[in-house]
Amino acid sequence: MPHAGRTLSVPALAGAVPLPRSEAAASRRIAIISASVGAGHDGAATELARRLTADGFTVDRHDLLDLLPARLGRAVQEGYHRMLVRAPWAYQRIYAATERAGGSGPAARALLRSAENQVLRALAPGTGAVVSTYPGASRVLGNLRLSGRLTVPVLTYLTDFSVHPLWVAKGVDVHLAAHAVPAAQARAVGARDVRVCGPVTDPRFRLCDRQERDRARARFGLPPHRPLALLVAGSWGVGPVRKVAQEVRDCGAAVPVVVCGRNEALAERLRADGIEHVYGWVDDMPGLMHAADVLVQNAGGLTCLEAFAAGLPVASYRCIPGHGLTNAAALDEAGAAVWIREPAALKAVLHDLIDGPLGPRQRETGFALFAASPAEGPAAEIGRMHRSGLPQPDPRPSRRPSVRRRPAPRRLATTVAVGCAAWACAVGTGIATAHDGPGLARAISHGLDLDDRAPLHGSQPDGHR
Repeated sequence: MPHAGRTLSVPALAGAVPLPRSEAAASRRIAIISASVGAGHDGAATELARRLTADGFTVDRHDLLDLLPARLGRAVQEGYHRMLVRAPWAYQRIYAATERAGGSGPAARALLRSAENQVLRALAPGTGAVVSTYPGASRVLGNLRLSGRLTVPVLTYLTDFSVHPLWVAKGVDVHLAAHAVPAAQARAVGARDVRVCGPVTDPRFRLCDRQERDRARARFGLPPHRPLALLVAGSWGVGPVRKVAQEVRDCGAAVPVVVCGRNEALAERLRADGIEHVYGWVDDMPGLMHAADVLVQNAGGLTCLEAFAAGLPVASYRCIPGHGLTNAAALDEAGAAVWIREPAALKAVLHDLIDGPLGPRQRETGFALFAASPAEGPAAEIGRMHRSGLPQPDPRPSRRPSVRRRPAPRRLATTVAVGCAAWACAVGTGIATAHDGPGLARAISHGLDLDDRAPLHGSQPDGHR
């Protein structure tokens, strides 16, 4: 499924001020703020925008990375990429610390505060609601709501199955979840109004018949009569992908079909390893899912939801640190995707998903996520919030003065530099897990093999999730 690597922002409108509630509701204008960190957050924003546009709304798309000061967004993106690829142990440690602390540290908060004015200016006059699909954007918007500077409803759409405290920001009016498991996690970390409204996926991800499956296999040059395991590793192609591909091939349960996203170096290494069916960027992910018998993934993002919509059983295996592990646990708890924790179980679980009773059970669970009618889905909920609004937060100032002295240039540069590094590590995709001692070492050894590094220069983190 193709996605633009960067969400195009509308030009910032200097002095833009939200209209009164009645006028904003009449304008039928909604803003969606995402971030081009991987592709899952943007993918959810794209589908929400499509549905809202079909419902008659004008939708403005913004990338939070474009709204950070001093063009720091790309540095944040690159810092997060480097952390995930080069130092996964540090990535895991920082995420564990932010989970225990209930959110990000002071440097990351300072960086997000510095984006508030630009975010507010970017909202077109007449915007009646703002939707976030990224935890950093939720933090910025929540602060604007709490201060009374943003007077329209703010909603967060939780893109993953696990909910780190970074996702839940005070001031956000409503959190939308795809399933009861992430909804319960959001409530546990302080979200007050959480509504289960199902996932958002492109309508091309749907169940197909045998003839369509055969045509898809022929189109991709895949074996017509052998079981196929589709291996995905996010838009950056991170994790022990080579090891997983070799293990799937050697166990004999299925033929590995690997999608590497933008990581062309990984694709070349896989081909050198003798893995026959290797792809980089794939424009037709629905077709490739139609051709496969099972999906093996390591991050638990939007691709899992697309597989559920396509009727493809999902296994989580050798997951990346942080959100990969917590998503695997949440999906397993929901009964939507089995989590294979040990290599010795790989062959038996794949057989059970492809030919045994586990596959049909998971298909049924996955399809149940999409049981809600369009009138009950996320876009409909956003539209209702746009029309009705909510009581405004208490506009009384906090004890801390709301106007601060502008820091000196050196102090500002230090704050921005530290904030950039901290946010790249502590915000990332907004999902975390906690491991210490032997548990951390085991998570890293099963989560990311440095031999599968994505190229750090010239890579475009906008491939398929």
